[in-house]
Amino acid sequence: MSALTQALWVLLLGSLLGLELIGKVPPTLHTPLMSGANAISGITVLASLTLIGQANGQVPLLVLGSLSLGFALFNVVGGFLVTDRMLAMFSRKKTRSGGAR
Repeated sequence: MSALTQALWVLLLGSLLGLELIGKVPPTLHTPLMSGANAISGITVLASLTLIGQANGQVPLLVLGSLSLGFALFNVVGGFLVTDRMLAMFSRKKTRSGGAR
């Protein structure tokens, strides 16, 4: 079995396992899970920047590094937006009169 075939099998099985695990997470754990995903994506951002920095003008490495950087940044920004929205749902609403309703 070639290295590409093995990598594709790992990607397929990892995707199916991730889909199964995420589907079984209760809603109360989504925010901590998102924080963990943001941490992992932060590591991916650093790895992508390292790859781009060490590409030495090799176009395939620059493309791969740029794509991984784009996807990781998309995940980090989306995670922060979702977390911010969830936290806003739990905050107390302010009233104009200053008193609680």
